[in-house]
Amino acid sequence: MMEKLDGGSLDLEKANLEKLQSVFPDCVSEGKLDLTKLLALLGQYDDNDFEKYKFEWKGKNESLRLAQQRSMGTLRPCPEESVDWDTTQNLYIEGDNLEVLKLLQTAYYRKVKMIYIDPPYNTGNDFVYEDDFADPIAKYKEVTAQTTQSNPETMGRYHTNWLNMIYPRLRLAANLLTDDGVIFISIDDNEVHNLRKVCDEVFGEENFVSQVIWERAYAPVNLKKHFSESHDFILCYAKKLDVLSCNGLKRSEDANDRYSNPDNDPRGLWTSGDLSVGPAIEDKIYEIITPSGRKVLPPSGYCWRYSKEKFEEALLDNRIWFGVEGNNVPRIKRFLSDVKEGITPMTIWKHPDVGHSQSAAQNLKKLFDNKAFFDYPKPVDLIKRCIDLYTNSDSVILDFFSGSGTTAHAVMQLNKEDGGNRKFIMVQLPEVTDEKSEAYKAGYKNICEIGKERIRRAGTALMDNEQLISYNEKKSQTENTNDGQLFADEELDNNSPLSIIHSTLENSPLSTVNNKLDKGFKVFKLDTSNLKTWDPTLVDSDDGQQIDMFIERLNDMNDTIKADRTDMDMVYEIMLKMGVPPTYPVSRVKINGKTAYSVGEEYLLLICLQDGLTAETIERMAEDYLPSKMILSEKCFADDTAMANAHYILKEREIELKLV
Repeated sequence: MMEKLDGGSLDLEKANLEKLQSVFPDCVSEGKLDLTKLLALLGQYDDNDFEKYKFEWKGKNESLRLAQQRSMGTLRPCPEESVDWDTTQNLYIEGDNLEVLKLLQTAYYRKVKMIYIDPPYNTGNDFVYEDDFADPIAKYKEVTAQTTQSNPETMGRYHTNWLNMIYPRLRLAANLLTDDGVIFISIDDNEVHNLRKVCDEVFGEENFVSQVIWERAYAPVNLKKHFSESHDFILCYAKKLDVLSCNGLKRSEDANDRYSNPDNDPRGLWTSGDLSVGPAIEDKIYEIITPSGRKVLPPSGYCWRYSKEKFEEALLDNRIWFGVEGNNVPRIKRFLSDVKEGITPMTIWKHPDVGHSQSAAQNLKKLFDNKAFFDYPKPVDLIKRCIDLYTNSDSVILDFFSGSGTTAHAVMQLNKEDGGNRKFIMVQLPEVTDEKSEAYKAGYKNICEIGKERIRRAGTALMDNEQLISYNEKKSQTENTNDGQLFADEELDNNSPLSIIHSTLENSPLSTVNNKLDKGFKVFKLDTSNLKTWDPTLVDSDDGQQIDMFIERLNDMNDTIKADRTDMDMVYEIMLKMGVPPTYPVSRVKINGKTAYSVGEEYLLLICLQDGLTAETIERMAEDYLPSKMILSEKCFADDTAMANAHYILKEREIELKLV
């Protein structure tokens, strides 16, 4: 039996039940979980005690169901709005982050090393996402046509609305983190107490790392009645604290300048530390005689840090320093080579180190020719510190409230500084800009337009002069020859061997530019499915006649793909539903006159949606491209015999076949 794709994102409820069943098979019967039996196996017996500590609010259960409801949407590629489409490993996604997070579940499950988000602070003026359980994408389209909404405290559900927004998104985000991953969340006083409780539930109280205080302002606001707030919080939670590793802060030149080598110790540079410590322990109070003959005791109320035996060992190993004249109070030599590379960060981040709100706004204005298009951006150095502390050189960083794109800027900046190859995924709701704003007057109709342009300008600013000249020349060549097309218009030889497959990755004129720094990004936009059969809104009707007409139209495969959608729309939707990251290269090929798409450098997928396929063509595809999976249209076969032959041909070559 050939498996058929159903168009939905990862079924989280089914996946979770299967995990439980694999560990506790006797707790699942006829597809249902016996919760009482499961609790009993864990030593928690039902005592009808409802007075338990828990965090509840109106709509919480509905929010959880919303998080686990499968998305039937898709992400449509927009190469014309992208930068370095063929080569970049970065993503910029426009859409409601709840639906986007669902669509990313299969491709990025446990692959994201770090998440940073700066969600709405719920000050009463911020937009609050109003989710719709019945039809989330229809709600998304409705919202993006409106201006920013408010969440005034007088509504009576001030905190509840915010919690119903953040809870399902954090549940989905947690699935994407690697086991050694970490999430940073910026927040202020309005919701920090609630956010702590939500994160304790989602990530586990035992995985709390820190609550950092960021000094976002340096001057008081005298108009404030009681206190002028000068800080925000950044909550940090690990996926699994026991495997989380902190890189530490890079050591400054000032820190290293404190080390010297006055006695020419062969072990290199060192500094000295106090040998005394309090409170006093009698066994560690003893007399030390300096090389000059002076007798020394620890200060009153203190003792030596070492026992007498350990002190003698350190003395013999030349790890005790008595000063150049040999007459000083003894100190411990601490070698630079023994000090760990990173400095442990403190929980208060001062603005001279990571920037403040005003500096962030000023720097963003400079990037946009001294025009202010965005309120309250975060400093690049602030996000860069978060990334630097917990990511590796090739980590994936996600920001699903990306705003002005500071996180993407910080990723590129850090890659530029240390030669890393970190990748970013930015997700942002295209909130409409105010018609009276400078951004709107400058042509930026929504926040995403600002964010994308910010990343473009930041990437260009980070390039070296030679790279910039080369890039502009090659960009001009591309625009003149391809006119922004995803693929060149050349026809491929039907008998082309594997070695000369047309590959956009290899032939892109931009692929040789700025190899060390990936300053590009692929733009995708959330939309309803490209297939009518996968779009529930088209059959959600009480009119039986409409449904009959719809089913009748499905007789022809060409009728099942929406008129305004392209082959590439379908290819990327299939990739998402199959769990293939949209950063994988896609190549268009022709086999026996039929167009197909090869996905991945090792031909992970071969997708062909054309009809009239014969067994000969299927066999040719299998032999020449050796994909691990082949995706075909359900109505693509010339006849039933061709379908049966295709099944056996692919089974013999251990190629998995799926139908759409």
